[in-house]
Amino acid sequence: MNLAALFFYLFAGLTVAAAFMVIAAKNPVHSVLFLILAFVNAAGLFMLAGAEFLAMILVVVYVGAVAVLFLFVVMMLDVDFAELRQGFLQYLPVGALVGVVFLVELLLVVGTWVTGPGVQSAIRSPIPPLQQANNTQALGRVLYTTYVHFFELAGIVLLVAMIGAIVLTLRHKEGVKRQNVSRQLARTPATSIEIRKVRPGQGI
Repeated sequence: MNLAALFFYLFAGLTVAAAFMVIAAKNPVHSVLFLILAFVNAAGLFMLAGAEFLAMILVVVYVGAVAVLFLFVVMMLDVDFAELRQGFLQYLPVGALVGVVFLVELLLVVGTWVTGPGVQSAIRSPIPPLQQANNTQALGRVLYTTYVHFFELAGIVLLVAMIGAIVLTLRHKEGVKRQNVSRQLARTPATSIEIRKVRPGQGI
């Protein structure tokens, strides 16, 4: 067994174990920490496969932003998870049925999976104009030339989803002072400044 295979089994085993602990841990904070561990080991697998850009994105975006955001949300929100688990048993039959359906589908996919004879060679062979470029440069050129419309469309979809999430979660509370831009722009010196003559030794 060479060194690459040893690291592959190490990263793969830790990824599977961390993924299992994400759903098995009772403490949600521990689940998020195991999720971060799974992301880091998956990044190691990407590095072994030669996809250093995907490994960097996995660490920077998912570990540095998404997983840490989950961790802060779980730690800052005082959520009563015991109360949330009270209605778990009534949905257990439906969840078990959906799980069995997914398991059958995965088994069918694994059992009937056939790889074409030229797929592996096509994956490993670089695109002709990008043979001299590294992985990150080749990916950037392909994204911003051949698939630029799909890339922009994905950005628009994410923007619409972000705006929709803000609109759905926005709640106006009574008695909270808010900024009124039109009223501020319509202010004049006569309505903004009040001059009073104060005699010496007296207050307003």
